[in-house]
Amino acid sequence: MTERQKAILRNVVEQYAEVASPVGSNLLAKVFGVSSATIRAEMAELERLGYIEQPHTSAGRIPTDKGYRFYVNHVSEDQSKHITSPRAERALSARASGGGVPERVIRNTVDTLVELTHNLGLATIGNQLYMSGLSNLFGQPEFMHPGQVQEVARLLDNLEPWLREAAPNEALSVFIGAENPIGRNSGCSLIISKFRSPYSDKSFIGVLGPTRQSYRDVMSLVERAGKTLEESMYA
Repeated sequence: MTERQKAILRNVVEQYAEVASPVGSNLLAKVFGVSSATIRAEMAELERLGYIEQPHTSAGRIPTDKGYRFYVNHVSEDQSKHITSPRAERALSARASGGGVPERVIRNTVDTLVELTHNLGLATIGNQLYMSGLSNLFGQPEFMHPGQVQEVARLLDNLEPWLREAAPNEALSVFIGAENPIGRNSGCSLIISKFRSPYSDKSFIGVLGPTRQSYRDVMSLVERAGKTLEESMYA
């Protein structure tokens, strides 16, 4: 993939996350200062490679799971851009360091993630999975179809036992669309951070939302939430 194609893919991912509608060549032509024909040719190649696709009802393009994975991998590699906003930092720190029993601290931090990301927030507390913000998830335009809702519900029903058994080892893990071991057709991305708690050395906190995500921001927030929780419990 050329550098311009990488930049076009990045713009498609970020624009689609922001406006929830397919991204057209005219918009990108203005961004890159080239002709629409040039952008269309580049997008055709990205589509051939499987990074973007064209919905039947639109002339624009949206990212595929493969396109999102490429984007997320490059975000992960560039740690210098993993910056949480000062406001979000303060909110997470205030809720995580507010004192009280660990269960309440974890719940408060999940609720803060829900407010900051507008996704469903979740965390393991012992052998239970605490979830908050379900209306955020099902309020997304991607989940208007009943069949899609059933897939998401199936994923949620099986998430706690899967987390307990799989126990991902990375400090931050991202499972995009069909990468999810359950609910592969749910159109969701699971972003989770591992942290130590009084309940387990492998507790998890994170969010579940549509694959159309502001990955850079959400990954940074989830990673910060895990670190803040661990710091507050083992200060």
